[in-house]
Amino acid sequence: MGKKIALNIFYNLGIIVSIYGSVWAYNNANYPVIALFVATAAFFVYQKIQLTREVRNSLKKK
Repeated sequence: MGKKIALNIFYNLGIIVSIYGSVWAYNNANYPVIALFVATAAFFVYQKIQLTREVRNSLKKK
């Protein structure tokens, strides 16, 4: 369970960094970088949803 908590923290940090990066890129008119940060944020959100489902299913089985 400790590994899943660490993964959740990593995913949260990834989402936060992607949001800050997107804002920075927007302020500097660097639009291709915005696309990169949005894609990475979407990836982290997807992984976080999958992790949440996995944890819920493991808790229901217990």
